[in-house]
Amino acid sequence: MAKPRYRRRKEDRPQEITDAAFLVFAEQGYAAARVEEVAQRAGISKGLLYRYFETKEELFKAVIRSVVMRRLDALLVAVEETELSSEAFIRGPLLEFMRRVPGSPVAVVIRLLIAEGQRHPDLVEFYWDNVVSKGLATITRLVERGMERGEFRPSAVTDLPQLLVAPVMVAVIWKILFSRHPVDSDALVETQFDMILAYIRARPEQDQ
Repeated sequence: MAKPRYRRRKEDRPQEITDAAFLVFAEQGYAAARVEEVAQRAGISKGLLYRYFETKEELFKAVIRSVVMRRLDALLVAVEETELSSEAFIRGPLLEFMRRVPGSPVAVVIRLLIAEGQRHPDLVEFYWDNVVSKGLATITRLVERGMERGEFRPSAVTDLPQLLVAPVMVAVIWKILFSRHPVDSDALVETQFDMILAYIRARPEQDQ
């Protein structure tokens, strides 16, 4: 049986508020964003918005969950369920995920945290706990799995999974600072992946 229209509308409202908040944060930044404008964009009253999100900080965290964590969670599930080799997964789903970041809403969230994170360390810590640390742990897991299967040799990459994230961060920062001098972010990410895989790939034993 279909749910009543008003009930479906109520269930959709948190996501509608979050979508509106993303637009306001993207346009105005975190500090300058006003909850009143988010409510207006969502087509509700300020009082009703506060029934769902008590503070602007909670609203921004909801944006992180919606824009970033939902995408990352799908990748984490794929890592656990894949039948691909570690190298094939890195060259396939992981590379595609990373290539999409610079032109996606995820890059907007990163830009906001870079610009205002020092004044709002709790938001940075939330992003670290729920996004960065999980992503780095997943990369480490992929590399270690490849070592267990004989695909990869021991290397510094297990301790420095940031090496696979670095080209994405460079691409995002480059776009912020040097938009008049664009870089091919796809090529940047793919080339870094190629170099790292060449570095960690297991090598045939040399004849003694």
